[in-house]
Amino acid sequence: MSSHGDAETEKRPLLKNNTAERCWSKIIDVDEAKDQILFALPMILTNVAYYFIPLVSVMFAGHLGELELAGSNLANSWAAVSGFALMVGLSGALETLCGQGYGAKQYMMLGIYLQASCIITIIFAIAVSVLWWYSDIVLTLLHQDPQISKAAGLYLKYLIPGLLAYGFLQNILRFLQTQSVIVPLVVCSLLPLLLHIGIAYALVHWTALAYKGAPLAASISLWISVLMLGLYVLKAKKFKDTWKGFRSESLGHIFSNLKIALPSAAMVCLEYWAFEILVLLAGLMPNSEVTTSLIAMCVNTEAIAYMVAYGLSAAASTRVSNELGAGNPGRAKRAMTVTLKLTILLALCVVLALSFGHNLWASSFSDSPVIINAYATMTPFLVASIVCDFIQGILSGVARGCGWQHMAMFINLATYYLIGMPIAALLGFQFKLYAKGLWIGLICGLAIQTIGLLLLTKFTKWTRIESSPYSSQKPVEVLV
Repeated sequence: MSSHGDAETEKRPLLKNNTAERCWSKIIDVDEAKDQILFALPMILTNVAYYFIPLVSVMFAGHLGELELAGSNLANSWAAVSGFALMVGLSGALETLCGQGYGAKQYMMLGIYLQASCIITIIFAIAVSVLWWYSDIVLTLLHQDPQISKAAGLYLKYLIPGLLAYGFLQNILRFLQTQSVIVPLVVCSLLPLLLHIGIAYALVHWTALAYKGAPLAASISLWISVLMLGLYVLKAKKFKDTWKGFRSESLGHIFSNLKIALPSAAMVCLEYWAFEILVLLAGLMPNSEVTTSLIAMCVNTEAIAYMVAYGLSAAASTRVSNELGAGNPGRAKRAMTVTLKLTILLALCVVLALSFGHNLWASSFSDSPVIINAYATMTPFLVASIVCDFIQGILSGVARGCGWQHMAMFINLATYYLIGMPIAALLGFQFKLYAKGLWIGLICGLAIQTIGLLLLTKFTKWTRIESSPYSSQKPVEVLV
């Protein structure tokens, strides 16, 4: 009897586990969710590391004095708006091309697409470098303080080498991401970040460069990361099919790559610029110091929160593009559904943390009770924008995976600049809601953008993009 009872006892936990698994499987595809979470976590760490490399340089420069603090912050914002966001956007073409090419087993094409994208990066980096070289004049024309503009211009001149490195970095990152090679990305981002702290300290405090050493350190650290990832691609045997060395065929793919890269860059830049416009509008309001600080805090909070969603956005883009390339649109849609469910859970966690810890979070930005109390009143609006931003981030990843950048670009243009920003200006200035009015306008833009992207995924045919003429496989159109 006792042995029979023991056997029953041993079986009960198994029955409970099976029941739990069945319950979860009704809610979400557990295996797909596990794969996406394991993909997303390294991508989050990588994105955070690359975000902090230029930010650490600003921190070192800022400790040299008030002018250096203002100049480096202005330079960093201008660099993000005019250069870094553009490089991220241009690399988005590889999420479509390499992702679908890998799914279709057209492995040789991945290296060719990478080379074509790097050529495009060089062209745009040269153009932006000219802008950065004369940025002190440009910023002065934009009614920034002349002294701060001069300091920012000096900072940007030493950051120019880092711009090209950042562009190459984003291209190699997408090349690896679309092949689900992600752990090396963590190593090749965190290690340069750690080295960067030492390099920045040495150049700022131990050499005559001082202020100029901070941006130069960022440039050096970004190139270290590029060299690490580049050597990994060249030496690792796993890329013997996808990297066949430098090939002249890549020149023939520059135009086709540009057709996706330019709308992809517009997608990213239009969204990024909308947040910066809010900060500029805040500066035109009464009590502008408090309003600007408040909006800047909200923008930074939104950006940091979005880094968490970015990992799942990359997972959605990769899974969708790989499955479409393999001719499995049904699986691509299922992958998107799983990502959206994970995103809602993740957004709820972030929202709860912000709701209960907003005072603690605000105190990390400012010691002013006025700003901390004002931030508390903004928290409900910030919560709404973060939820919308998380969902649209995933849908934007799906759009990149499917090659819908041109349509998503028009959605972003309409929702932010024809709806969101006008409402923000109207509520902020005309109705005197100030910071709340600006953020409500942003929420309107984000909400309608999310609806637009949902309709795009619902009513657009999920097709594989046209195959390359160099591919041994003939193009296959997959319709749902």
